[in-house]
Amino acid sequence: MRLVIVTLVGALTGAWFAATPAAASDRTDVIATVKQYVDYLNQGDAAKAATLCGPQSAIIDEFPPHLWQGATACSDWWSAFAAYDKSNGVTNEHVTPGTRWNVTVTGDAAYVVVPATYQYKRNGKPVTESGAVWTLVLQRLAGGWRVAGWAWAQH
Repeated sequence: MRLVIVTLVGALTGAWFAATPAAASDRTDVIATVKQYVDYLNQGDAAKAATLCGPQSAIIDEFPPHLWQGATACSDWWSAFAAYDKSNGVTNEHVTPGTRWNVTVTGDAAYVVVPATYQYKRNGKPVTESGAVWTLVLQRLAGGWRVAGWAWAQH
């Protein structure tokens, strides 16, 4: 009976440690990287935003071609985004993330889910798209946390 209890306690303790959240500093660093990425996007600075992308990234977004992946995914997405906006009379783009729904850090990987609002002008008229869901995956590299991929879903 003691062997069963010791085994059960050991298994439960191991499961608890495996499920322990990442250090607060990891979460803080991940959130800071996402915030900086959003700031660069909102500033219209494609070059700085690309510095926060991993060496192999994937982006899924609502405009064609919907998927960008590989070493130049972030730059390719930005070029497609700019072309799409230009052809649709979109200017003054601004993304506002809401209160994070989820930030999970497991080792060198992080998963972030936030609601977001996208505001812009279309042919000079203000437009607000609220209720989007933005999901990001980050990878810890030698230079810090980098965006390995993200998906945007309008709700």
